[in-house]
Amino acid sequence: MADDQDAMAEEWAAMADEDVGEGDAGADDLAAEWAAMAEGGDEGGGAARVLNQDEIDSLLGFQEGGDDDGSKSGIEAIIDSGMVSYERLPMLEIVYDRLVRMMSTSLRNFTSDNVEVSLDNITSIRFGDYLNSIPLPAMLTVFKAEEWDNYGLITIDSSLIYSIVDVLLGGRRGTAAMRIEGRPYTTIERNLVERMINVVLADLSAAFDPLSSVTMRFDRLETNPRFATIARPANAAILARLRIDMEDRGGRLELLLPYATLEPVRELLLQMFMGEKFGRDSIWENHLATELWFTEVPIEAVLDEVGMTLGDVLEWEEGMFLPLQASPDSPIQIRCGSMPMFTGTMGRKGGNIAVRIDKRAEVE
Repeated sequence: MADDQDAMAEEWAAMADEDVGEGDAGADDLAAEWAAMAEGGDEGGGAARVLNQDEIDSLLGFQEGGDDDGSKSGIEAIIDSGMVSYERLPMLEIVYDRLVRMMSTSLRNFTSDNVEVSLDNITSIRFGDYLNSIPLPAMLTVFKAEEWDNYGLITIDSSLIYSIVDVLLGGRRGTAAMRIEGRPYTTIERNLVERMINVVLADLSAAFDPLSSVTMRFDRLETNPRFATIARPANAAILARLRIDMEDRGGRLELLLPYATLEPVRELLLQMFMGEKFGRDSIWENHLATELWFTEVPIEAVLDEVGMTLGDVLEWEEGMFLPLQASPDSPIQIRCGSMPMFTGTMGRKGGNIAVRIDKRAEVE
């Protein structure tokens, strides 16, 4: 019995060796055939090249190490390309520079301390991405641009909150503001921060005044970013990061304006340069004023006006007379288009009928 089992095992091993040999030969033949097809396609120039697995993984963004260094490629890059490269607004940078200078003075008067305000950067960001990136705890102020009928957002980090509270309540200089984690902001802290926000909003309104008169009105103060939503997550916005330093204390203040809020003044913000009055060109103003003096405009002298129905007008025939209520002494109205300009008296100058201007017409 043992001899029969050994013989059967040897027979199975021989059959397995034969199958493996034939499989290897078949695989080699198939690989050679594919290589020949690829070479034939390259020579013909008409067949599409077949991608290998590494190229497919690279296209789909599955390459190793892609997530470690933060780089994106393939499908991820195609999806992220939906974030449009938004236009730069050169005039907005000048507005923010004015805001920084004005805030430095206003906050010095507000805190009676040496305050330095600096602008770190101005970037474009999606609103949803910004809300997810806010480090908590923080205070978020929603304000409304009255004339533009839209909203903006100011975020104050915890360092600046405690620094402002410490300064306004008489904290000693040279000591850092104490920060207590895990507790909500008190009513006193919220009221003090709201007072500072009103100062910032007043400066922001004044910074936009030379460009467009606008009133930034405080709307509400929130500590949860979800309650401070003023735009859809995919909407684009402009984010300005400001640094406020009070000797050894301070923090960050971030000002976010959605593009929809700036839409009413977008054309003004697109100006590439400005003078004192944001882009007014005195040369063109003088040229326009000079050319207006030589512009010809039609002037009509109206003797009288008669009101008639359309039916009466359709019955007019050649040779009919229209009765007018004007007399030789009646005042005559002189018009430019439909605008009354002067009133005068009809007379004769040499061989021509003339109108003497008596006074300016009263515009209703």
